[in-house]
Amino acid sequence: MKKSDLINKYLDIVTRKGISSSSKKSLKFYLDYLFQNIPFVGKSMLDIGGGCGLYSFYAACKGAKHVICLEPELAGSTKGTFDKFRKLSASLSLSNVTFQPIRFQDFDSGNQIFDTILLHNSINHLDEEACIKLQYDDAARNRYKFTFQKLSEISAPGAKLIIADCSRYNFFASLGIKNPFAPIIEWHKHQSPEFWSSMLLNYGFINPKVRWTSFNNLRKAGRLLFGNRFTSYFLTSHFVLVMDRNVSKKSNSEIKIHVQ
Repeated sequence: MKKSDLINKYLDIVTRKGISSSSKKSLKFYLDYLFQNIPFVGKSMLDIGGGCGLYSFYAACKGAKHVICLEPELAGSTKGTFDKFRKLSASLSLSNVTFQPIRFQDFDSGNQIFDTILLHNSINHLDEEACIKLQYDDAARNRYKFTFQKLSEISAPGAKLIIADCSRYNFFASLGIKNPFAPIIEWHKHQSPEFWSSMLLNYGFINPKVRWTSFNNLRKAGRLLFGNRFTSYFLTSHFVLVMDRNVSKKSNSEIKIHVQ
C-alpha cells in the first residue's frame, strides 16, 4: 500500500472509531503542524505517554521503521488502552509499533537510540508532584534531572525532541476561574515552554523552537489569527516545543529560544 493510501486509511480509522475526537481534516491539519519538518522514513520514534498509539501509528504510516509507545499501567485503564492499540495495529496491518505498559523511568531501551522522542501532553505526568514544585524545589528538579538525562542518553545525535503541552500561564488561571476552552486543565501542574527548554539545555538538547497551537477546525486562518503567544494566553496556552539533540555536546549556555 502506498504511503498516502495508508495515511488516509489511518485517518479514516482513528476518526471513525473515536480514537481522535477531531474530524479527519482537523486531525490531519494538527498532525502536519505537530510533526512539521520531522523526517520519519527509516527512523525510530519513542512515544512517551502515548495512550493507545494515536501518534505512534501515524509515525509508522509516515515510514518510521520502528516505534515504541509507552503508556504506564493505571488502575482500570491499561486493559482498555492496550485493546485499542491492538485493534488499531490489526486494522492498519502494522507490526513495527510496539506497546509497553510502563513509565518512562522504568523503560529499558537496551542499546536502542531514537531519532524522534515525543511527549504529547505527558511531560508533566512524568512526575506530577515534582512538576508542581519545579520552580522552587531542588529535590523536585533532581527528580526531573534523572528523567532528562535518560532522554539525552537514548536520543540519537541530531534527534528531535517534541514536547506538546499547556503552559501554566493562562488568563483564566490567573483569575482563578475555569477556562471554557480547557476546563479540565490543572494549570499549576504545568510549566512554560521556556522553563522546560531552560532545563533541557543542560542535557544536550539545543535549538529550542516554540509554536503555539490554535483551533484546528479553523485550519490556516485559525493558525494565523490565534497561533501566537498573546492570543494563546487567552485561549488554551497550548504549545509545541521542538529541540535537537546536540551532536557536538558543546555548552548550550548561549543558546536563545526562538519563538514562532
